[in-house]
Amino acid sequence: MYLKKISLFNYKNFSEADFDFDHKINCFVGKNGIGKTNVLDAIYHLSYGKSYFNPLAVQNIRHGEEFFVIDGEFHKQDRDEQIVCSLKKGQKKILKRNGKPYEKFSDHIGFIPLVIISPADRDLIIEGSETRRKFIDSVISQLDSQYLQQLIQYQKVIAQRNALLKYFALNHVFETDTLNIYNNQLDKAGHTIYEKRKAFLAEFIPIFNKHHQAITGSEETVQLVYESQLHDGNLRDLLEQSIAKDRMLQYTSTGIHRDDLAFEIDHHSIRKFGSQGQQKSFLIALKLAQFEFVKKQSGENPILLFDDIFDKLDESRVGKIIEMVNNDSFGQLFISDTHPQRTEDIVRSTHQSYRIFNL
Repeated sequence: MYLKKISLFNYKNFSEADFDFDHKINCFVGKNGIGKTNVLDAIYHLSYGKSYFNPLAVQNIRHGEEFFVIDGEFHKQDRDEQIVCSLKKGQKKILKRNGKPYEKFSDHIGFIPLVIISPADRDLIIEGSETRRKFIDSVISQLDSQYLQQLIQYQKVIAQRNALLKYFALNHVFETDTLNIYNNQLDKAGHTIYEKRKAFLAEFIPIFNKHHQAITGSEETVQLVYESQLHDGNLRDLLEQSIAKDRMLQYTSTGIHRDDLAFEIDHHSIRKFGSQGQQKSFLIALKLAQFEFVKKQSGENPILLFDDIFDKLDESRVGKIIEMVNNDSFGQLFISDTHPQRTEDIVRSTHQSYRIFNL
């Protein structure tokens, strides 16, 4: 599977742009602020139906315009697939496959497997647990549509339960039977999500360790640790035990929506004790593990986006990444970089076909 071409209309800083791609390596080079990352984000948009960098969809429309359109043509399983994502101010975003709109964006997730590696990934380290849960969920959801639906349902019930807790507080009432309806629904969906996250991480963590050792030369010991309240019991019991706390807080304090994935180096928080280079190697290993996991489960090479990752990596670590690219374990690769000569030297060393776009 690979992206043959893409057209952008009023997307971020582009009024209109067309790109025809090589099936292996494509590089966007130029100064900061010229739009290199925006092209990668447009490709991401076609896979996930949303921006990787800006959660407010309307802000992806070019300043002064009323809409944007991203039109991509992919080659997948011996046929061409057209994916179009568009948004007009004041209306819902539209995602189409071969001219037919999706009723639910979630039905598209996983059709175009894709992994992005970006400086913005540092949010996984510095932000709260929600960011790391989203990482786990995005990987599993690309391969398990039922998981995504269960997650959506769980989040709806959490919102309903929280609204009920606020209603109780506002009206000085309490209804055990109504609360139990939501508790039962959360227990059922939450248990399934928990078990799937646990199974995913049992398989994912060894892959992550392998890639981290390859990038760093086995010089550092790192850990991914799944943290969940459900390690200590079933959700139904935990919800009942926390009801006094929930009534006081007016929201649900227990459940898989509180799960976290601890990032550690030598059993200490990598956020506090890891250098910038160590953190970057950790994140790249995490994303390469995501790539391998999705590839193994889906049976095809995901598209891989490298957004400005060569800054702050020493030559030996860049070299190890390029070795991986050169052994044909990857499919189509997109790179953005501010240094044209560095990019040219790197991609030429792979002995793969490539195109360089000077923006």
